[in-house]
Amino acid sequence: MNTQSPLALVVEDEPQIRRFVCSALRDESCRASEAGSVAQGLDLAARERPDLVVLDLGLPDRDGVDFIRELRVWSAVPVLVLSARTDESDKIAALDAGADDYLTKPFGIGELRARVRAMLRRSQMQSDAGAGALHAFGDVEVDLVRRNIRRAGVEVHLTPLEYNLLVQLLINPGRVLTHHFLMDKIWGPANREKDHYLRVYVGRLRQKLEADPARPRHILTETGVGYRFQLQPTGR
Repeated sequence: MNTQSPLALVVEDEPQIRRFVCSALRDESCRASEAGSVAQGLDLAARERPDLVVLDLGLPDRDGVDFIRELRVWSAVPVLVLSARTDESDKIAALDAGADDYLTKPFGIGELRARVRAMLRRSQMQSDAGAGALHAFGDVEVDLVRRNIRRAGVEVHLTPLEYNLLVQLLINPGRVLTHHFLMDKIWGPANREKDHYLRVYVGRLRQKLEADPARPRHILTETGVGYRFQLQPTGR
């Protein structure tokens, strides 16, 4: 991340919404750059190397999902999608293409700012420490080098599939991981449609690692889309 204040690129074709988002970003001490199309957004992303992209999907020249796919060829910059599209299929398409989070219009300025802060924190943590081998949340400590998991100082046994699922969650903190993404990573593309496996194994991880499995604070469900690992507990 830049040593000066973070630079956010806002790719949105409606000037009023663009100004609103830029104002919210500046309230978070971000600099803001603006684009009104996919082509302009990709050009600015390549030239300015922003720390965060806030992206609308309904752009005049091409679909925002195309922007994400092309950006992901050469950049891992966090992407927050803002869109009026509410269908789960649209959210999944954007997340599978490489978006990190999805906020549906209309949205509150407080939630927008909170998600921006979370994404910038995640980006800074990864920049400072890479993927990292040591992870701690709640009373759980995970050492990915030694493949050791302890809860309140007591070793926890995970099956290979449980462990692989936990690794994917840990190395993508704050990011929404779709069912398809996790199924591909853990069980392989041939089992992509058998996402009941995923529900079972997420449930097992919660039983072993969450203080209250019925009200998880770290392994969170994004309804109809996938799961998100939250390092700091939320109010959910």
